[in-house]
Amino acid sequence: MPAGPLAVRWHAVDMPPVEAGALADVHVELENAGGALWRDLKLSYHWLDERGNPIVWDGIRTPVAAAAGERVAVTTQVRGPIPPGTYRLAFDLVDENRFWLAELGNHTPTFDVAVAPRDARTARAYVPNGIVVAPDWEERVYVAHTEGYAAVGGSIAYDGGRLRRAPDELAPYAPGGGGNPAFEHPLICPSLLPPLAPNAELLGLPAWRPEGDEPWVYDARIALTLRPRSDRRRA
Repeated sequence: MPAGPLAVRWHAVDMPPVEAGALADVHVELENAGGALWRDLKLSYHWLDERGNPIVWDGIRTPVAAAAGERVAVTTQVRGPIPPGTYRLAFDLVDENRFWLAELGNHTPTFDVAVAPRDARTARAYVPNGIVVAPDWEERVYVAHTEGYAAVGGSIAYDGGRLRRAPDELAPYAPGGGGNPAFEHPLICPSLLPPLAPNAELLGLPAWRPEGDEPWVYDARIALTLRPRSDRRRA
């Protein structure tokens, strides 16, 4: 244990099951083993691979305060990494924009965690009647949810015949390519895990504009086909 004003002693970490992309509550007991009052420290974590390389370095922050010699219990949230698999989870305290306590020589408790696929049974697809769904649409959406994504959207092909040009708004949604978790446009006719729900509309279709911290993905291989309004039944 390093001597000095900032030192931590870890007493217990209660690890629950963790799903990819989902939040889990972790109960931690730790002690201020230094001589300084903890004022600005936050409990956080790193997800690492089996060699110790960072997968997710900056985990969720949870404020923690303790007087010198005080032992406290903290419940923090951990979001599972994507995709499922075996990872190493390391906890640490951080003085924001200054240093992690591990950099001062403090111990960081580390655990091998088998991250399970995300439960996708409650997913809801917002696909109106008249939208043609590709034969593998449901399977691809399900796989994307189990990989950890709470919101999943895909490409929109336009079947207007030779005389009807695709709307300009559909240009970013052309079929082809793979997954993109940084897509800058709303997801059209998405599949969403509760409590997420459509929060936008495009061409009269339900859409979800990314908001909050839930992971999401656009995958152009997840294909839908849109026909002109005169060719569609009412939703």
